[in-house]
Amino acid sequence: MAQYLEIVDGAAEAPVWAALRNEAQHVARSEPSLASILNAVILRHDRLADALSYQLARKLADQELRAMSLRELADEAYAAEPAIVAQAEADLRAVFERDPACKGYVQPLLYFKGFLALQSHRVAHRLWGQGREAMAFYLQSRVSELFQVDIHPAARIGQGAFFDHGTGIVIGETAVVGDDVSMLHGVTLGGTGAGRGDRHPKIGKGVLLGAGAKVLGNISVGDYAKIAAGSVVLKSVPAHCTAAGVPARLINCNTCPEPARSMDQTIPDAAYDYAI
Repeated sequence: MAQYLEIVDGAAEAPVWAALRNEAQHVARSEPSLASILNAVILRHDRLADALSYQLARKLADQELRAMSLRELADEAYAAEPAIVAQAEADLRAVFERDPACKGYVQPLLYFKGFLALQSHRVAHRLWGQGREAMAFYLQSRVSELFQVDIHPAARIGQGAFFDHGTGIVIGETAVVGDDVSMLHGVTLGGTGAGRGDRHPKIGKGVLLGAGAKVLGNISVGDYAKIAAGSVVLKSVPAHCTAAGVPARLINCNTCPEPARSMDQTIPDAAYDYAI
């Protein structure tokens, strides 16, 4: 175990792909029963893009859309838009840095459904931008079935996103999520009715959305704000503020400097009550 931790501790500074391969080699030696899957998903490939496309195809394939076709979709997306792979790399770093249960990069790539759902969405979002809405919806449906994460393919999500646990996350069509955002299970970025048009929240950089938080309507949550667990937010939240309650009220400004990185869902004992 000490050797494994030593390898992983260096992963924060090392290039993600090199650290991922190094870790996979160690796990394959220590757990021979997993060597086959580690070789198939990671060790046989030369780039993170190839490992990602293989893993997404392996997970999402079904009787209607085979793994080879899904892998081609992902490979085409990564070749045409390398930024998607850079986003995935930032997402991997985010999981490793913010999840105390994560021991390295192999875990999220193989097992974490929040990470896998997000990478599937990034491919679906590119398909949506190409006008391939039917295929984008197909991927959305598969992700919802497999991972219990429902992200409309038109939604825009920045890099360095961390979906902790993932279960029950719902993100609507016109939602925008900035860079370095963390959200826990049960978060909803939804609308407030059946109206069309721009109707979903805009989440700023570095925001923490606590477990079960509901942010509804075309409102904004400012940079480095924090939404407490179980809150229902119906009005915009300023940057660097904490909102909590049903309906949510501002209880602390300024909040901690980088809530998405600290993952601190608690609220201060001396909270200030501001109407929003």
